[in-house]
Amino acid sequence: MRLPTLARTAAAVTVTAAAGATVTDASSRWYQRLRKPTWQPPPVAFPLAWTPLYALIAVAGARVLDRTSGTDRAAFTRAYGLNLALNFGWSALFFKAHRPTVALAEIAALNASNFMLLRRAARTDRVAAVALAPYAAWTLFATVLNGAIVHLNANR
Repeated sequence: MRLPTLARTAAAVTVTAAAGATVTDASSRWYQRLRKPTWQPPPVAFPLAWTPLYALIAVAGARVLDRTSGTDRAAFTRAYGLNLALNFGWSALFFKAHRPTVALAEIAALNASNFMLLRRAARTDRVAAVALAPYAAWTLFATVLNGAIVHLNANR
């Protein structure tokens, strides 16, 4: 993995994380009033989970990009960019737009994107695929949590 590639993937991931943070307000009145499942992690768990996940996404992206070229590299770059856009999109839909049901549909697309990214990474670099696996797992957990919130607030 080359440092310039890692710098670019880290920058893309940092922009995604920062943009997501700007639209996420877990202390908002709207969010506080939502019914949430008892098994939802405490608020402090989310930044503690996302920080290493974003680092792993950057490292995995750099590893794959440095091991591909031509159309494979271009396809991975597009898939990676789409994945980061979907990552941000969930935060915007859930927290900013207050649309948990729409966010649930969007996170399903993010899960599909994660699977495709993992598959592409696995074909190129097993370490990169292993690095992406916790992100995919966390997003699946977030999907179940989002679904539970939609269910618990269906009649509100």
